[in-house]
Amino acid sequence: MESVDSHAHIFETTQSLAGDRRYTPVHDARVEQYLARLDANGIARGVLVQPSFLGTDNRYMCAALRAHPQRLRGIAVVEPGIDAAALDALGAAGVVGIRLNWIGRELCDLREAGWRKLIEAVAQRGWQVEVHRQAADLPRIIPALLEAGVKVVVDHFGRPDPALGVDDPGFRYLLSLGGSGRVWVKLSGGYRNLGNFGNFDSRSPNSNGDSLAQAATALLQQSFGFERLVWGSDWPHTLFEDEITYEKTRAQLNTWIPDPPARHIVLCTAPAALYGFPEPAAAARPR
Repeated sequence: MESVDSHAHIFETTQSLAGDRRYTPVHDARVEQYLARLDANGIARGVLVQPSFLGTDNRYMCAALRAHPQRLRGIAVVEPGIDAAALDALGAAGVVGIRLNWIGRELCDLREAGWRKLIEAVAQRGWQVEVHRQAADLPRIIPALLEAGVKVVVDHFGRPDPALGVDDPGFRYLLSLGGSGRVWVKLSGGYRNLGNFGNFDSRSPNSNGDSLAQAATALLQQSFGFERLVWGSDWPHTLFEDEITYEKTRAQLNTWIPDPPARHIVLCTAPAALYGFPEPAAAARPR
């Protein structure tokens, strides 16, 4: 079974950007560049996530999905009120879910009629809802999603408070969802949390010297099993382009999950099932 990078973004600086964006790209991140990074690191497939600064204009991502249907899947950003035909068009392009990227934004009421209708439509299609928000707010978001019967994927370790690390009550809430069977967690973007949790070189003060990200991975594995964990590079590492490389993010997974059979589940088995990739042809294999 082939390996999957479950979190990456593509864009060009010439694209129209959302007016309320938190970030303005200063370089291109084209699909050809991304596929080259996959090839160089022995990764067969990837999942493109619509970047927040492009808003709900998913056309650029969808064009890449249509051009590479065997290798790529997509997570779109949409608004309540999108009609069934538009959702089906996204699905035909290779989209398998939507993202709620609410970092720096007001929380919405997912039980409100418009949102509820959208989430139910996502669930009916067998798609997922990807959640990007600080851990403290996960208890205000995830219950409504689970009530609607949708698959939930939580970004970037659940974004625990770096000052609290794995003791963040929101992270502990996330751990409590392991038995639901409908929540997955991405081991990705740890460097986006300020402080030791996201630092590649930092060590936690506990006696065994594990990094906080490694400690979080161990707790997530205990709660979810490796079958509900997936890895993502977060390429092209926006805001951290000068510090992070694809190779570093891939190598760090070997530290978080040193056992090769367990790592195979996270890199291959779990994401293939979650994102609906077809049976593999002869291609790159995980390293």
